[in-house]
Order: sequence, then structure tokens, then C-alpha cells
Amino acid sequence: MGRVYTVILGGGRGSRLSPLTRHRAKPAVPLGGKYRLIDITLSNAINSGFRHIAVLTQFNSASLNAHIAQTYRFDMFGQGGVDVLAAEQTDDYSDWFQGTADAVRKQFRRMEAAKVEHVLVLSGDHLYRMDYREIYDRHVDTQADATVSVIKVPRAEVTGLGVLYADAEGQIRTFREKPSATEDITDVLPPPALREAWKLGEEDYLVNMGVYLFRLDALREALADPANMDFGKDILPRMVAEKKVMAHHFEGYWRDIGTIESFFDCNLALTAEEPPFRFHMPGAPIYTRQRFLPATKFLDAQVSRSIVSDGCLVFGAKLDRVVVGIRSRIQLGAELRDVILMGADYYEDDDTRRENAARGVIPIGIGPGCRIERAIIDKNARVGANCVLRGEKGRPDADGEGWCLRDGIVIVPKDAQLADGTVV
Repeated sequence: MGRVYTVILGGGRGSRLSPLTRHRAKPAVPLGGKYRLIDITLSNAINSGFRHIAVLTQFNSASLNAHIAQTYRFDMFGQGGVDVLAAEQTDDYSDWFQGTADAVRKQFRRMEAAKVEHVLVLSGDHLYRMDYREIYDRHVDTQADATVSVIKVPRAEVTGLGVLYADAEGQIRTFREKPSATEDITDVLPPPALREAWKLGEEDYLVNMGVYLFRLDALREALADPANMDFGKDILPRMVAEKKVMAHHFEGYWRDIGTIESFFDCNLALTAEEPPFRFHMPGAPIYTRQRFLPATKFLDAQVSRSIVSDGCLVFGAKLDRVVVGIRSRIQLGAELRDVILMGADYYEDDDTRRENAARGVIPIGIGPGCRIERAIIDKNARVGANCVLRGEKGRPDADGEGWCLRDGIVIVPKDAQLADGTVV
């Protein structure tokens, strides 16, 4: 197998996931109780045998950098490693990354120095499990300049994604980046014969998954034009017109976690008896930081269809379809339904809790008697006693003291505090 250099895009400002991205990069957002989004892509690459990896970061990258450094330590006798490459000023470039392609352009000399044959470019904010050796094999077998992993989605879901049309041999002939909900995209709808070959329904389209494999020379040529700032908007449409760009059909589970609603739905789907995504698979687990936390303790609690991470204390509470992050503390009489509770970065000992109480500071976690439904409680949040937080689909976005409402979901941001009796 020719040598592959893997590049994971750390993302821009992540404004659609705000306030979860207010103090962290999008790939650093917690997922599934104890993981972070970046763990998905990094684990896929490592499990595929692609161990020469760079993560390109720019905005709010401190927690992401720390997580990678503390988690992905390769042994000194093995090949490869994970490098974090931040935007930097050099003699060649003096500005920030201006897009996904621009980020790779400004670090391209490192790839050339590694003497690789192919470059695998991945997004760091998608939920899926994939063996990248499959796209590599197709890429090499078809002698493609670039290969794009694609998946079918219904018309209602293509907004915000790259839509494409591929012929019977799998060569991409047309590419349309992020069409609007009302835009005519019939030119990328395959005819009936091809719809059957691609296993598409009448209203299904093929979309770009954000997984690209390039020949190094082809990528160098595409990046030579400084006007090409983004892979979806600039690089792919031009390469489709001028080069051989092949589609690799992926038929597994894949979700773009780009909005609060998609993040919320993907997390709660993990609590199902047969979840669409599993973090453990023999021989190919999803990795994350190892922590030495005690087992979770339940006292007179009722827990249904929930995920509870390590080091939690649940006292006389009721949980139904809840994802509970590490070090969470839920007090007597609290009732949580359809909630993502991200947990805490540290424990408060008894002395600290007494000192905080004397100063009127609410303990980290969920206070007694709370009623919380359709909500995201970010890390280190302090929710006082008898608070009522109820999100509802269709409620307009709003902002309040220590809380906000996005996509009909109540969010208590990281380190925020809600006074006793708060009602949202």
C-alpha cells in the first residue's frame, strides 16, 4: 500500500454549534458521554492502518490540542503519530486559514517532506465508522486523481451538503456544493438505470461525506491556484471538470454534526437498544483519553434508556433517555428526560462545596428537584435547586441569564450558573 498522509480538518468557528463552540473547537465538543468528535475520525484512521496523521486547527484549539496530546501517544518503536498543526505566520503566508483547501495548502510542504503518494483529507465533525482502506483500494484500482466517499440521502437533507452525479463506472460528472432548499438540482439526479445501480430511491441523491483521497501530484496542482480556498466550493468542481474523480459508495451510518439539532439527535440516538452507531467494535474501537475515575454510584435512582459515564453520582433521580458525561452529579428528586449532560472537568471536594455554599455559589451538576427536558447541559454547569428547563420543537431562539434556546433545545453553556427556581 502506497504511503498515505492523513489530514483532519479541525474546522472553522463552528458558529452553527454555538454556544457549544464558544470556548472550544468543533471537533473538541463532547460526544456520547466520554468521547469527543475528533475521536471518531482519528480512530477510523488508526484502525485503518493510516498512522501518519495531522490535525489542522485554528479557532479555540487549546482543549482540542490538549485532548490529542493526552490521548494519541504512539509508542517510540511504532511508525507514525498525530501532529497538531495550527495556523501560523511564515515567510510564505501571513494570514489565517481562509478555507479547508487553504488550510491544506499552507501545510502542504510538510506532506511533501513526508514523501507520501496520496493524501487523505477528512472532516473532524462527522459521526461514522469507516475503514479507509476501502476507499484507498478503489482509488488505486481506478487510477483516479481523486476519490470522494459518497452516501445517499433524501432530497430534504441535501441542503448544506455537496450533491453529485456519478456515471455507471463511478466517475463523478457533476458536483454542486450546498444547494438551497428551493434550488433546482435535477441535473445531479441520476437516471432510473443508475439510480438502481447506486441503490437510490426516486428522491435520493448522492452527497459528499467530506472524505477525500488525492494523488499527491493532483492535489499539488489543485492547490497551486491561490483562488481555490475550499474543497467543496473550489477544488472538487474544478477537478470534476478536468480530472478523473471517482466516487466510493459508502453504505453505513453517517451523520454530519453541524447544528445543535443534529448534535442533540445523534447523541440521544445512542441510548437506543439498537443504536445506529456503536463505539465499540472488536478490533476497531473508538479511542479516547484514558481517565482513572471511580465507578458510577446510584442511590435510589431510576434509569431508563440512558448512557452513564464514569465517575458519576446519581442520588434519587429519574433519568429517561439521558446521556450523562463524566463526573456528573445529579441530586435528589431531579427528573431528566431527553437530556445531554456533559459532566465536569473536575470534582468539587466537600470543603470546596461548603465554601462555595457560604458564598452563594451553586454546586456543579444538577440540583435537587429539577425538571429538565430536551436540553443540553454543558461541562461544569451549575443548575440550582427546583429549576424547570423545558425545550420544545418550534420554540424560537432566545438568550437569558445562564441559558439560551437553539433549535427548540435549552442549552446551559459551559461554566454557566442557574439560580434556584429558574424556569425556562
